[in-house]
Amino acid sequence: MRISSPLLRSGLTVAAAAALPVALATGPASAGPGISVSTTGTTVSVTTTACAQLSGSWGTASLLTGTQGDFAQGRQVALSGTGAGQSATWSGISPGTYTVIVMCSNNSTAGSQTVIVSPAPSPSPSRSPSPSPSASPRGVLGGLGGAVEDYGTATLVAGGALVGAGVIAAAWFLRRRQKPYRF
Repeated sequence: MRISSPLLRSGLTVAAAAALPVALATGPASAGPGISVSTTGTTVSVTTTACAQLSGSWGTASLLTGTQGDFAQGRQVALSGTGAGQSATWSGISPGTYTVIVMCSNNSTAGSQTVIVSPAPSPSPSRSPSPSPSASPRGVLGGLGGAVEDYGTATLVAGGALVGAGVIAAAWFLRRRQKPYRF
């Protein structure tokens, strides 16, 4: 039996259209509740959206060293935030490997994650910057307006004489050009 191409295409279109509402109803795939841990220097931060507020508390986060094995042994911090997200922060953490565990106020674990706090980079030796040359002997100080230096009377008179001579020379040249072909 031979199936025509338009019929096959319309059948595929109908099948795709029927599957679209099912795909939209399930929504995008999500990783589910959990925690996100980050470090900045000697500060460790954890965020989550998995906890609900019960009796005014979101829950507690604990920072455990490699030798600690129990939530209660770690440095505990109460979660703060809103229904959109909760967070906790530890400062002044020494370099090493740590485990962060978040317990919600309903005694469920939101998640745990291992984090490495790196030592601060040692400062590298650098050259001291050489002083910049003074701008005044090098001409106009354009960034400062150009007129910040107080010039003497002789300099101002000489500059005015040059400008005047230039104006007179330009006028003489233009006047000569107006006369018809003189030889």
